[in-house]
Amino acid sequence: MKNLSFNRQQISVVPGSKVSQGERSEPRRAEGTGTTAVSVAAHSSSSSLPPNPEVVVKATRRRFTVDYKLKILDQADRCQQDGQLGALLRREGLYHSNLQLWRQQREQGILNGLTPRQRGRKPNPHSQLVLDNEQLKRQNQRLSKRLQQAEIIIEFQKKLAEALGIPLQGDSNE
Repeated sequence: MKNLSFNRQQISVVPGSKVSQGERSEPRRAEGTGTTAVSVAAHSSSSSLPPNPEVVVKATRRRFTVDYKLKILDQADRCQQDGQLGALLRREGLYHSNLQLWRQQREQGILNGLTPRQRGRKPNPHSQLVLDNEQLKRQNQRLSKRLQQAEIIIEFQKKLAEALGIPLQGDSNE
């Protein structure tokens, strides 16, 4: 609690409770949960200060959870009559552009995947290292396939030589 002196009166400023429901990160001003100024007169209680306009000192960007977005989109999709969508938007303090963006995110699967987007520079798929790496992977797959075929051929030759009774030149350890 802060105490301020103003015109020989002492004013106590009491911060209101923070709203932490997940759907809004700013205090709700309609219920009076913002910063409240209480006038404490030094000599008399008859003088009063003008009412607190409840202006937030520093505006903060509202952040919405994925569950909240999906819930609002579901409610907006169920609005069939005239004026229901506008009433929903006014009640929640949202703009129509919020719904458009959230619908676009839902169609792209961003809301369902719940994968946060990486900030910063995106990887360049055409960089030389990526191209070299892909080329080496293809070469490795090709050589692995040829090695597997060669091993099958050698096994077949061994079995054929054994069946015909032909001694192999490299079989000195048998």
